Amino acid sequence: MVDVKIGAHVPAKDPLGEAAARDAEVVQIFVSNPQSWKAPIPRDDAEELRASGIDIYVHAPYLLNLASPNNRVRIPSRKMLAQTVEAAAHIGAKGVIVHGGSVGDDEDVDVGFERWFKALDSFDVTVRVLVENTAGSGNTVMQDLDNYGPLWAAVGDFNVGVCLDTCHAWAAGADLATAVERITRSTGGIDLVHGNDSRDPFGSHRDRHANFGRGEIPEEQLVGVMRDARSPIVVETPGGAEEQAADIAWLRSRL
Repeated sequence: MVDVKIGAHVPAKDPLGEAAARDAEVVQIFVSNPQSWKAPIPRDDAEELRASGIDIYVHAPYLLNLASPNNRVRIPSRKMLAQTVEAAAHIGAKGVIVHGGSVGDDEDVDVGFERWFKALDSFDVTVRVLVENTAGSGNTVMQDLDNYGPLWAAVGDFNVGVCLDTCHAWAAGADLATAVERITRSTGGIDLVHGNDSRDPFGSHRDRHANFGRGEIPEEQLVGVMRDARSPIVVETPGGAEEQAADIAWLRSRL
């Protein structure tokens, strides 16, 4: 049996109520509109969130691309990440999750690692930034799990960690049986798992989550990678409290 905290990504209005509805020990929220560059608004319940026994993680807005060749994207991304980290610190969050992003179509992926360094060097990383692997192909920085090695060579001295998404790894064509070992070799461990089944076949490069047992990832591989990681798990599966509560129970019974 593996004793890890399990929870879900929940609506941000009442995280603690949403956690109770799912029997969740962990929640992940947005602290601003995920499709907007607008800065987070301070939360009235910050003290309550800090005092709760629920571990809280914050997902950065989807618009962020710290590896972009476009200054009009890359610079605002740095600013938004700094604002998100500050807001996460205010509520006592354990980490801020950020997708790896992508470089230009005609660029080598290595330039993305340099841009990540410049981003993290531009502000005080008071809450650990967790770099999430992605499902995409081509010029995406973190589709290849082995890229955690050169990324950590660039940013490993900062307050950074790893968020491993099981659906993304499957969609990117990664071997789930060796995923944790490959990442740990470069980074020292995994801080958080996004536990998701996948609606699409292995290597599809499609990021479409499914509830546990209803997707394409074989149960043994899906549970195995989360068992190997031995870190908190956040499910980002479809549906509301009832469906995610079922996914959390499904996972607990298998870990």
